[in-house]
Amino acid sequence: MKHTETFHPALRAIHWLMAAAIMTMLFIGVAMVATVSSLHSFLVAIHKPLGLMILLLVVVRLWLRFTTAKPALPETLSNGQKALAHLSHWALYAMMLAQPLIGWAMLSAAGYPISLGGSLVLPPITPISNDLYAWLRPLHSWVALALFITVMLHLAAALFHALILRDGVFRSMTGRRKRSEAP
Repeated sequence: MKHTETFHPALRAIHWLMAAAIMTMLFIGVAMVATVSSLHSFLVAIHKPLGLMILLLVVVRLWLRFTTAKPALPETLSNGQKALAHLSHWALYAMMLAQPLIGWAMLSAAGYPISLGGSLVLPPITPISNDLYAWLRPLHSWVALALFITVMLHLAAALFHALILRDGVFRSMTGRRKRSEAP
């Protein structure tokens, strides 16, 4: 597959949409478990369809990632840094896929339907099981925490590339050209 200076525009758009959705989802999740007020039902009503949206977007994002040209990492990075970059991206993809599936399985195990409004209800993906729910509930929290930490590390690395190294890594996801490349 040929290389390019920037990621495909659709991949960049999904990246930034998912960044906003994931951060929103993480904060909604924290607020959900921290409140017993009437706000809880409202947050749950947002959390479920947002989780499904993230799941669908990550599937599309992975498809685009495998079918479009992607920029190479700068030659100035060591092999270890490149390996760490690839490992962190695949960890993010794994958690972005796993987290909504764990949530869906957790609710299925608890016997709670996932309604997306009106008569649209997702089918359960696990049997009802208190033991399974008791295992999935903390797993959902732990993966959320790991996702948050990994996203923060990803953001720190992106800012390091943008503000300190200025090596084009950040620009590959924004689509902006170097000033010398502008028409």
